[in-house]
Amino acid sequence: MTSLRRLAAMAVLCASATAALAAGAPIKTVDTAKGKVLAGDNGMTLYTFRKDMKGVSNCEDKCAANWPPLMAAAGAKDEGGYSVITRKDGSKQWAKDGMPLYFWIKDTKAGDVTGDGVNGVWDLAKP
Repeated sequence: MTSLRRLAAMAVLCASATAALAAGAPIKTVDTAKGKVLAGDNGMTLYTFRKDMKGVSNCEDKCAANWPPLMAAAGAKDEGGYSVITRKDGSKQWAKDGMPLYFWIKDTKAGDVTGDGVNGVWDLAKP
């Protein structure tokens, strides 16, 4: 009986660890009027900034107020095509294929894509 309990406990621990690893980046794919795009857990569309470089965010201060970064929690780890970058202020942000990810303050509901093409430098983040 003891072996059966240990086996059951190990199965629960393995399932919990797998769920924790699967949680990873708080990003999902959603359907929009412009096709499939990346979104945060809240369903809000994510964007990339053409003035960024891989691993480097150049959207600070007023830019970041209008284009809030998809912040990474303490201890977040790279997963697949998603990575955690360090912003100039030391905070952490999620990136897709090295390109930092942002929300757009004027998107008001899940699936909005009003930031696509703004000033010719903002693009929808695609899966």
